[in-house]
Amino acid sequence: MEIDGKVALVTGAGSGIGRAAALALAGEGAAVVVGDIAEGPGRETVGLIEDAGGRAAFVPGDVSDPKQLAAMFDAAAKEFGGLDIVHNNAGIVCGAPLWPDTDPAALFRQVAVNLGAVVVGTRLAVDHLGPRGGGAVVNTASLAAVFPLEAEPAYSATKAGVVMFTRACAGLEQSHGIRVTAVLPALVDTPLLDKTGDGVTAADWVGMARGLLGLQSADDVAAVVVDLVRQGTAGEHRFVEELPTVLGDASPR
Repeated sequence: MEIDGKVALVTGAGSGIGRAAALALAGEGAAVVVGDIAEGPGRETVGLIEDAGGRAAFVPGDVSDPKQLAAMFDAAAKEFGGLDIVHNNAGIVCGAPLWPDTDPAALFRQVAVNLGAVVVGTRLAVDHLGPRGGGAVVNTASLAAVFPLEAEPAYSATKAGVVMFTRACAGLEQSHGIRVTAVLPALVDTPLLDKTGDGVTAADWVGMARGLLGLQSADDVAAVVVDLVRQGTAGEHRFVEELPTVLGDASPR
């Protein structure tokens, strides 16, 4: 679909992949609703978009709360007259103490944010995109969806759920004109990495993964998001780049 002149919502857009995707979509001519639980970083993203000549609005909210998530969608209609593109991106890691000593409450929240908000966000997209003739939904999954992350198994489980949910939503293109796809980044250079450990220092597994995979940039991921919006195939889940041969062919695209 053509992005110029459309309206996009990006969750978790205060930093990392979400910020990069919001900037990239705005750079293609979309007005962007920036959703994030952190007000300061969210408003900073809006400022970056506006400084570059784009249009954006910030809506604070916790995506694990259906009412707050719905408010982000409603803001698109209020601020820009509707909604055409949704990037369900917000996600969290549990961090230390790592599995199996992880706080049960942290695990429950991780499932709600990483998977629950994607499911509900796509459901809300049907109400907003459908009446406008359809649109595009891109969900942020992860390489951890196909390669188990033993230190954070719930993270792997939620991202695998995002992939299967995305594939199961392929029928929305025919029924509602909504094309649902997913991006599967590997290790991305974002502030989330430090949260894998004690909140200041990354967990040991990050160093090992970096040695094997290297680091992708948030801009690399955002470029794939833009391409999926523009020309992705319904139900497609796409890696950001070819995987190292040592990992083999993880799954069908």
